[in-house]
Amino acid sequence: MKATTPAAGTTGRPTEQDWAAAVDAVRTGLRPGARVLLVCHVNPDGDALGSMLGFAQGLRRLGVTSLQCTFPGPLTVPEPLHMPAMDLLIPEAEADPAPDLLVTFDAASESRLGALVDRLETATVSLVLDHHASNTGFGKVSLVDPCAAATSVVAAELLRRLDVPLDRDMAECLYIALVTDTGSFKFDLTTPEVHELAARLVATGIDVGAISRRIFDSRPFGAVRLFGEVMGRAQLEPASAGGRGLVYAVATLDDLRKHDQPPYVLEALIDSVRCVAEADVALLLKQVAPTEWAVSMRSKGGADVSRIAVAMGGGGHRLAAGFTGHGTAEEIIDAVRERLAAQG
Repeated sequence: MKATTPAAGTTGRPTEQDWAAAVDAVRTGLRPGARVLLVCHVNPDGDALGSMLGFAQGLRRLGVTSLQCTFPGPLTVPEPLHMPAMDLLIPEAEADPAPDLLVTFDAASESRLGALVDRLETATVSLVLDHHASNTGFGKVSLVDPCAAATSVVAAELLRRLDVPLDRDMAECLYIALVTDTGSFKFDLTTPEVHELAARLVATGIDVGAISRRIFDSRPFGAVRLFGEVMGRAQLEPASAGGRGLVYAVATLDDLRKHDQPPYVLEALIDSVRCVAEADVALLLKQVAPTEWAVSMRSKGGADVSRIAVAMGGGGHRLAAGFTGHGTAEEIIDAVRERLAAQG
């Protein structure tokens, strides 16, 4: 998701003191015998996973030998997000219960860490790397840049300050993280800093064409049929969102079963919904259980969807946010519609 302005738990870009504290925290993991645990959020996207695995390889280059990488829930990664260093991943049940250093990636709140949240207390030092404006400020050391286009921007800068040279495998992980959270460099926070980082990563020799085709331009035929069916049911409400327009679509478990597709294929569907010209706000509901929905929201600038997401137990940024909704699809859509109306 893409940050714009600070929100809960953040006051602006990290200071030099913040960076120094983060460097000192990592040095805890460099001590002989130190145990390091890296954790990203549940159902990791490209930024969460790529930032974590890229940073893990950097720690290896610094000499860290006791290193684990994990995330809450089943240890499954969508095929398009397979990348170097996947062998570093372990099931959450095997995660060190009391590491010397815990580093979290791309998690805006403790709830995104699932059953691994207790490591925030049991770890000697906990370091939070994130770019969500809605970050709640958890962790003993917090390095949150709400103006960064992706958590990978924060992770890459920290590696630079630790004097870790980039190699091709590390760069591929960080590039996947960067390209997914910038929408292939087309979202609002695609700054000169983003392109400078991309240039450094590309210079290592990674195959940017193959990466882009795998992530953005390849999906099963069944997913294409599923997208068409769900979009055929999409609804446009030009008068909603203060007259700026709301478009929404609902993808159910029956849709997935009918087209024999795994849930992860739905992650890209929000891009089809948000491109509707007549709507400022796009809403996608993805059914997880009979009364549970993963909700994605996007705004073109007229509405602050992070305020809605935070109010409904989620998080994100002004233009991109999400939450877990409970009840019927209609009840969730009604709740979002009402909160949009309250924004004016």
